[in-house]
Amino acid sequence: MDLDAFQVARDESWQRLDALARKRRRTGAESDELVRLYQAAATDLSVIRSAAPDPDAVSRLSQVVARARSAIVGAHEPSWRDVAVFVGESLPAALYRIRWWTVGVMVGFLALALAAGWWVATQPEALAAMGTPAERQQYVDHAFAEYYDPGAGFAAMVWTNNAWITAVCVASGITGVIPVWLLIQNAVSVGAVGGMMGAHGELALFLQLIAPHGLLELTAVFVAGGAGLRIFWTLIDPGPRTRGRALAEEGRALFTVALGLVGVLAVSGVVEGFVTGSGMAWWLKIVVGAVVLAAFWAYTLVLGGRAVRAGATGDLDPDRAGYAVPLAG
Repeated sequence: MDLDAFQVARDESWQRLDALARKRRRTGAESDELVRLYQAAATDLSVIRSAAPDPDAVSRLSQVVARARSAIVGAHEPSWRDVAVFVGESLPAALYRIRWWTVGVMVGFLALALAAGWWVATQPEALAAMGTPAERQQYVDHAFAEYYDPGAGFAAMVWTNNAWITAVCVASGITGVIPVWLLIQNAVSVGAVGGMMGAHGELALFLQLIAPHGLLELTAVFVAGGAGLRIFWTLIDPGPRTRGRALAEEGRALFTVALGLVGVLAVSGVVEGFVTGSGMAWWLKIVVGAVVLAAFWAYTLVLGGRAVRAGATGDLDPDRAGYAVPLAG
């Protein structure tokens, strides 16, 4: 098929379809015309994909067809289906695909935190750097526990702060430096506080206040760090795809992760705001933390594994992402 000639012949129809799709209000005759042109353009798109799959031509027509479809069917009903697909397929698939990156970040983070904690707890000069003896005693006796003041305001503050950290980790992942710096900073901070609490004989209190929400909260940080490093590695090694295509596909999938982590951190914030600082028994608080963490990993491994085996990646569908010509690997 002569693609250039085909485009010249059909271009006027496609432009008319795009113009109708962009109109906020249409007459009855224009609505009928929109449906006819949409059906014809969808057929044209199928022909181009099968006979002459030029990426630019397919991407341009895909956008026109998608816009026209939205104009015809409206946005209210598909929005619920989109939410269901996102929660039940796209998000778990994206989380599943970076599970080993998440585990790698977790191992490195915990190792660094333990090292920092041991150093502060055993080295007088490191402990002295945490503040004067009076300041440290005040923090251990009062400030640390009082920070976890239960309530909706505290939960919202925690959620906002942690959502920002994870979003920065994902968004800046392509640098390969910023996520690592954020992870190191947080690991050393958590470890140092734990070491100071341990040096004053309050390690049990530290773990009791951290564990209920921290199991899920830190896992979200590990996921964000893994997502950021995954996009950086894609820049280095795109595999059989072109570097631009690989970054686009992985970037869209990891944006899915970033959106999902907003929900994960909302759950963590609720636990921190209403469970950690509450009057519940410590063992029950830790059980709550363990249950929400187990639910997250079950969601990732069970639903995510199923979605990936079905072909999901967390990326957009071709009509929204832009069609790409298959490449030989």
